[in-house]
Amino acid sequence: MRLHDDRGQAVTELALILPLVLVLVFGVVELATAINAAMTISAATREGARVAGALVNGGGALGCGLGQSPNAATVDSFVVAAVERVLTGSGAQISLVDVSAIRIYKATVSGSETAGSVNQWTYLSDGGPVIAGERLDFVEQTDDWPACGRNNVSPADSAGITVHYTYRGRTPLRYFIPGLASLNMTDSTVMPLNASK
Repeated sequence: MRLHDDRGQAVTELALILPLVLVLVFGVVELATAINAAMTISAATREGARVAGALVNGGGALGCGLGQSPNAATVDSFVVAAVERVLTGSGAQISLVDVSAIRIYKATVSGSETAGSVNQWTYLSDGGPVIAGERLDFVEQTDDWPACGRNNVSPADSAGITVHYTYRGRTPLRYFIPGLASLNMTDSTVMPLNASK
């Protein structure tokens, strides 16, 4: 009587199933990492908008004259610092090099950018202003919406914060699936400036 040897069949089945299992595992890891990045960016824009709403125009009387809005020059720096703090915080897997822009803008009623009222900050390692003893990794490129010109009197302006980020695939799937090597992500949050009565 001959005994059947099933080892060859097991090896064949493993050779067929293993690639599918690897694709599934890598896919789950890639999806979870991308969702984590999207949630981090969303949290960063919310924190930036909250700070922008709280700091408004730097305090004091509205305007850019002597004695008006005395802290206006640092408002956007504090907003960007809040965004950067979330992007680099515990558990965050965001590479600041891949953040192409942080935009602070006057929002329309629909939440979009008001033309000509956008301040853009871009990445430059340790190139920004010093906030709370630490140098920011972002520098201001445009200042088309000065803080001293923001209105917190009813009806108050609304500030929007947008982060543009390029997600880069982290598993070997990025070599086989077009578009996974880099994926553009953008998130925006709009909040009204705290109105004074």
